[in-house]
Amino acid sequence: MRFTPTAEQQQLGEMVQRFLAEQYSFEARRKILGSREGWSRELWSKLGELGLLALQVPEDHGGMAPAVVETLLTVTAMGKAMLLEPYLSSAIVGTVLVRELGSAEQRAEWLPAMAAGERIAVPAHFEPEARYDLKSVRTSGKRSGGDWLLEGRKSVVSHAPAADLLLVSARTSGGDGEPGGISLFAVPRDGQGVKLTPYSTVDGSRAADVALTSARGTLVGEEGHAFDAISTAFDLGLAAVCADAAGALQATLDATVEYTRTRKQFGVPIAKFQVLQHRMVEMLIHVEQARSMSYLAAMRAAEPPSRERRRALSAAKVVIGNACRFVGQQAVQLHGGMGVTDETAISHLFRRLTALELTLGDTAHHLERFVAASTAEGT
Repeated sequence: MRFTPTAEQQQLGEMVQRFLAEQYSFEARRKILGSREGWSRELWSKLGELGLLALQVPEDHGGMAPAVVETLLTVTAMGKAMLLEPYLSSAIVGTVLVRELGSAEQRAEWLPAMAAGERIAVPAHFEPEARYDLKSVRTSGKRSGGDWLLEGRKSVVSHAPAADLLLVSARTSGGDGEPGGISLFAVPRDGQGVKLTPYSTVDGSRAADVALTSARGTLVGEEGHAFDAISTAFDLGLAAVCADAAGALQATLDATVEYTRTRKQFGVPIAKFQVLQHRMVEMLIHVEQARSMSYLAAMRAAEPPSRERRRALSAAKVVIGNACRFVGQQAVQLHGGMGVTDETAISHLFRRLTALELTLGDTAHHLERFVAASTAEGT
């Protein structure tokens, strides 16, 4: 598809790339990765100062929403740098949830702080047996006097250890698998009845499983009517995942081409071997297709909910998921033994691509969703 950013949008994208090149080199990232927290609060504050955490914040709260192209270019640059900070979970999905569901008081209190990097709010939605199904919510929310008490478990909550607030979905009515009856609650990460089991994911970013036992939550939005906003937030998150992957794929291709130009066999660079040139051309084709589909995902995610939006986003994730697997595997093979050492960027990029292929639905899931959306009647 044809995609031409304005001069201002292009300048923003270039600014983000320069900033990350200066502040987030591979060695700097390795130090952050090896730290106890696994992310940099200092860098997060700088992203806030640059206005990059406000792209999904409404203008009346100091942001730029919807900022579709700006978000696409920003996240693509972050994908190249393999950003470890909670941009997807807080600056995209968490911010959209507050924006779409929060009361006037909640939006006024939380959104400016999130945009400034002073508060982190991440979604805690998926559950152990849900397998990417947004409607599968068994965590319960019940009134107890003037409070809401939550009971349940959430799995693989990205950046939960870094969060100030967990945005927890819970069923206040209806049965599992029904979109109606799902509510959203803000729960302090260190609140009573909240237990985190933290760990590192395949690419080194931090996550946690969350157990809720009579945990007090603050209702965000209208009781029982959170599903549409949750669907919108995760669709925007899915578009961001596509952009992140497009950036990581480009970085993987660039690193591989550079390596084959310097690695020699029989006295000549291996980039001279025709069979390897063919493999890199195939990698390039996958990267270009992924980039185009990330543009499509960004545009469609900003549209109102529809069957066409679901189809386009799933189609993009399928194409990009296949690209992540093919490009990552080819890059490691072309690097040889160096491709799996922790000292080289390519091994980190391979793990990043593996994680992105699974994030918010793997290739098989989105192929099923695409078929379902293509055959369903109406919207």
